[in-house]
Amino acid sequence: MSQPQHTPPGTASLPLHGLRILDMTSVLMGPYATQLLGDMGADVIKVESPDGDIVRLIGPAPHPGMGPVFVNTNRSKRSVALDVKQPAGRAALLELARASDVFVYNIRPQAMARLGLDYEALHAVNPRIIYAGVFGYAQDGPYAAKPAYDDLIQGASTLAAITARAQDSAPRYAPLAMVDRITGLSAVSAILAAVIERQRSGQGQRIDVPMFETMVGFVLSDHLSGLSYDPPLDQGGYARLLSRSRRPYRTRDGYVCALIYTDKHWRAFYRMLGREADMAADPRLASLATRTQHVDALYAELEDTLARRGTQEWLALFEQADIPAMPVHDLQSIFDDPHLAATGFFGTETHPTLGTLRTMRHGSRWSRTQPRSTRPAPEHGQHGREVLREAGFDEAAIDRLVADGILRVPMAAQPDMETQGGL
Repeated sequence: MSQPQHTPPGTASLPLHGLRILDMTSVLMGPYATQLLGDMGADVIKVESPDGDIVRLIGPAPHPGMGPVFVNTNRSKRSVALDVKQPAGRAALLELARASDVFVYNIRPQAMARLGLDYEALHAVNPRIIYAGVFGYAQDGPYAAKPAYDDLIQGASTLAAITARAQDSAPRYAPLAMVDRITGLSAVSAILAAVIERQRSGQGQRIDVPMFETMVGFVLSDHLSGLSYDPPLDQGGYARLLSRSRRPYRTRDGYVCALIYTDKHWRAFYRMLGREADMAADPRLASLATRTQHVDALYAELEDTLARRGTQEWLALFEQADIPAMPVHDLQSIFDDPHLAATGFFGTETHPTLGTLRTMRHGSRWSRTQPRSTRPAPEHGQHGREVLREAGFDEAAIDRLVADGILRVPMAAQPDMETQGGL
C-alpha cells in the first residue's frame, strides 16, 4: 500500500490507512463507494473534470459548487481538477495511478478506452493496481455500451413492476437512488476483496461491478420465488412483500409501522386484544405458511384493527408485547428520534467554506478503529497542487499544467496567493 504524505490527524488508526484510491467517479454511485472507503481511512484522490462533478450543482448551497448531494457523498477525499482528455492531463493521471492501489471509475468502459485509460493502460504503469469499474451492464452482453441511470435499472431489474404489483398502480421508481447506493456498496466489498487477494498473489486485476446484474440479483433474491425451480411452481414474487396492505398502518391520529410476523408475535397480539380464542379458531393463523397464503386478508384485518387507536398507544402496547414496531418518521421528525440522539448519529462539523454542516455517523460500529469522516468535502480542485507534488511534479511543471488549462486550482491555491511559511 502507498503511504500518503498528507494525512489528517488521527487517521493512522483507521482500518484502510495506507491504501490510496484514485477516484475518477462522479454523480452518486462511484462517489458513494469511495466515500465509504475514505471514511475507513483510505487516501481518496477525487479526479474531477475542469467543470467539476455535476452534483456540485444539485440542491441549495451557501457556496457555489458545494451542493448537499455532493457534500454528503464526497467527504474524506481530496480533489484534483484535471483535463484527462488532453495528453498532458492523461499523463498526469497515469503518474497518479503509478502510486495508487485502486483506480475507480463510473463512465462506460468504451469511453475509458477512448481516453486511453483502459485497464491495459493503467496496468502498464502499475501491475498491482486494482482497476474497478461501476457502470451499467456486464461487458459480454448486447447492452455493454448502453448508458445507464438509477431509474432505468430500477425498471429493468423488475423493481418498478413489482412496486406496481404491490400497490395496484402504474410502475413507479422508488424515491431514492437505491440502485446507485446498492451498486456502490457492492463495489466496496469487491474492491476490498481484491485488495486482500492481491496480498496473496501480488497482482492487480480488473473488476467490473455492473448495475443491472447487481440489481437483478438483489431484487430476485426475494422475488424469484417459485420460478427458482424447473418446472416453475408459481409466477414469482414473495407474497408478503407484495401484499397491498404491507405498508405503514393508519392509526386514529397518524401512522405506525408494525410487523406481526412470528407465531410468538401473533399470539402476543391476540392476547393484547383479549382475543386468544379467535386466534386458536382461525386456521389462517396456524403457521407462517398459512399466514403467507392468506397474507392480503390478514393484513387488511390488521389495518382495520390499528385504525381504532392512536399511534402512541399502539407503540406502547407493541413495546410491552415485544412486537416489532417503529414510528413513521418524516424528514423533520427523524432528527428528534431518541435512539439516534442517544447514539450520536447526527452531529455537526465546521466546514472551511460552508460553515456549520449537519453530519451523519458511519453506520457500522467498531470496537477499536471506528470509521469516520476524515476530511470535509473538498472544493473543486482544492488539492491539485498538493497531490501532484506528492506524485513528483515540480512547481514549474504544475504551473505549466495550470497555465495550459489542464489543471484547475482554486484562486487561493495559485502561487502568488499562497502563504509562504508561518506566522
